[in-house]
Amino acid sequence: MKILYVDMDGVLVHPTSGLANLSDDVKERYKNNLYNAPGFFSVLEPMEDGIESYQILAKKYDTYILTATPWDNPTAASDKIEWVKKYLPEVAYKRVIISHNKNLCSGDYLIDDNTRNGVSGFKGEHIHYGMPQFPDWKTITKYLIDKNK
Repeated sequence: MKILYVDMDGVLVHPTSGLANLSDDVKERYKNNLYNAPGFFSVLEPMEDGIESYQILAKKYDTYILTATPWDNPTAASDKIEWVKKYLPEVAYKRVIISHNKNLCSGDYLIDDNTRNGVSGFKGEHIHYGMPQFPDWKTITKYLIDKNK
């Protein structure tokens, strides 16, 4: 089975969708960088079609979540695990990799909306989420299902 990595922020998870879920105190205290607010990553909402697409692709690929965390957010890693437990509890169970060097992971495909954190050095195919060729989950899912026939 081919290996597929999926980024979280901006790919599976909408990066600003949970702002309303943060308290005013937290918003004020971290107004210069909300990504460093404890609990931030656990209150975000999934991207449209992201959960369903991940579940479909996990049946065809050896699928993992590959994500980085802000260095100065002490709860980001555990918040992301909580998010996965909430939205993908069975299909992503113990399939989360947290790294700032995604190029160190060996695999066939990486769905990511950026080229940083080692993505530009990934040896497999980078599926650049949000770009004209891969604007959304439906397009990406079709592409990967067709590649795996």
